[in-house]
Amino acid sequence: MKEKNPLEFVRTVINQLPNDWLTLTTHRLDIYNEKKAKTEFVLSLDGLYKTGRFTSEQLLELPTAYDYIRLGHPLSTVLEWAIAKDNDLPSEHVISFSSKTTPILAILRKNLISKRNTRIAYNKTLPSCFDAETIRKVYGYRFEVVEISDSHKLPSFDGTTVFVSSPPEMGAIDRAPEVDFHVALYESLGSILTVNKTDYAAYISEIQHVRRRETIAMTPANCLKALEQLVNNTSLPEFKETTSILKETVLGLIHEITGAHTKAVIGSSGLSIQYAIMMGLIDEAMQHRPGKPIKIIVPPNCYGGTNDQARRVAECIANVEILDLPVDGQHNMVQSIDLVLDRVALEDGIPYIIAEIPTNPRVEVPNLNDLHSVLARKRYTSTGIQAIDPVFILDQTFCPNVQFLPPTSPLSGIQIISYVSGSKFPSGGKCTAGYCSANAEAEHLMNNIEKHLFLCDNEATDLQVEFLAGQMPSMNARIQKAYVNTRSFVHYIMETLPNAKINFVSDELAQQGFTPSVFSLDLPTKGDNPEDQEAYKRQLNQRLIDLMITRIPNESKYCVSYGQLKGCYWTIPATSTQGTTKEGDKDYIVRVALSHDMDLQKHKEVFAEFVATL
Repeated sequence: MKEKNPLEFVRTVINQLPNDWLTLTTHRLDIYNEKKAKTEFVLSLDGLYKTGRFTSEQLLELPTAYDYIRLGHPLSTVLEWAIAKDNDLPSEHVISFSSKTTPILAILRKNLISKRNTRIAYNKTLPSCFDAETIRKVYGYRFEVVEISDSHKLPSFDGTTVFVSSPPEMGAIDRAPEVDFHVALYESLGSILTVNKTDYAAYISEIQHVRRRETIAMTPANCLKALEQLVNNTSLPEFKETTSILKETVLGLIHEITGAHTKAVIGSSGLSIQYAIMMGLIDEAMQHRPGKPIKIIVPPNCYGGTNDQARRVAECIANVEILDLPVDGQHNMVQSIDLVLDRVALEDGIPYIIAEIPTNPRVEVPNLNDLHSVLARKRYTSTGIQAIDPVFILDQTFCPNVQFLPPTSPLSGIQIISYVSGSKFPSGGKCTAGYCSANAEAEHLMNNIEKHLFLCDNEATDLQVEFLAGQMPSMNARIQKAYVNTRSFVHYIMETLPNAKINFVSDELAQQGFTPSVFSLDLPTKGDNPEDQEAYKRQLNQRLIDLMITRIPNESKYCVSYGQLKGCYWTIPATSTQGTTKEGDKDYIVRVALSHDMDLQKHKEVFAEFVATL
């Protein structure tokens, strides 16, 4: 193999492709360093490129590029590396997206904050979902659009020029003098954004963060297709619409599982769905209550993606504000909602509440009757006018089998939008897709949510829909079996290590249908002061996880996953799912997620070994 031929190297990578690179939705945290996300992988990949000799096993042992596959993954990183090498660019200057509009939105967002002009030039056509009027009005982005026949004839511009085109071959980059960013559209695969100039290197982390929080990277299956086209120089596949029969099947399953027969939508990930909810509701508020302050109420210690995304939205839109909602531990969700809604009412604001039930990672469930009373209570503004009713946005990823939306639900009568990350139980970990639906009271909001899902080009891919159609029929049965395993493991830990604190649902809640298969474990600690006690507990956390994944490597993984088809997953939320949460709100505890198919007895035996060392 010639060192100077990156495409021949990629051809060999494809031939030696580890199966995990195509099938895992979350990757190993034991070989992942978030501070060096992607860079460690690329450096190691470069090392293999220079030696020219490697095996599938060596590829599998490369440092994890990203912990969540939606942020990026080995194949997206190889694709970006290969295109960069072939065009003599740094690998970080090439970023792949499943969406065709979000890379443009990422640049617009950065320029809004930097107060910089943007020119979007295109040849023949922009993405069909690019709705310039809505992007200006709702997102607040400022830009001009020009159609051109030749990018080399673009006049100079006081600002940033983004050139959008649909090249006939994979990896083609337009590097005309006035083109700062090139977005190459591949109708059946997604898009490739290229940062053409070193002056814009500072934009890269901001663009990556948009991909992290508001969309997904080009999927593994599509990256593999792109790589094959790149190395074989074959024509791009003809675009085909999503198989309508499979999509209707999944929508029918969502109706059956949620108990709601209102409109449902399917997105490329849970955060893609959440972003559509956020922007759809803001659009709704601007249309029907122009000028009113919009209050997004979110727990400060919830999943980091939720927390961070909401704050990023508020950063871009003047009349949107984030209000903290303490929900677990020493805080009571119902009481916190009561207080914050009183405050919003006095300001005549529009309250949008985001909450996880059960909470993550403390696995707490509020009293639903009390929650209904607080959400339904009539409040009044400072001038005595009846306040605007809240919309309760419910992330029920931990319990997607619970029906919050039918008229028989304890929360009936409240405007509820429910969403689920499909990378968990719905797909069994086979894809990142998510879905969203509403109860009758909130059905009128779904059109705007769907509108923004389309605008951001964040619908689920064909293959994601296929995975959901295959896995969702068995979802509720798998949830029940996984819960039985989890309850058994929790009881065993309580007997074996009675001074540990375990956060899990009570038997009473389980009888009400709350049967998660995840729990958090606060290990007993020791030390002369709180600092020593915390340090010892963190060391103990790691020792337990290391023992489990070493002794049961075929099942126990150091991973942030949940709802997989096999095995048991261990993580520390503060170092993974709560990565962007404020330090004081992070939970340095062990979170354990069990599946329906695992060697439970072996896990009990290894846990007993751990206890014997204390």
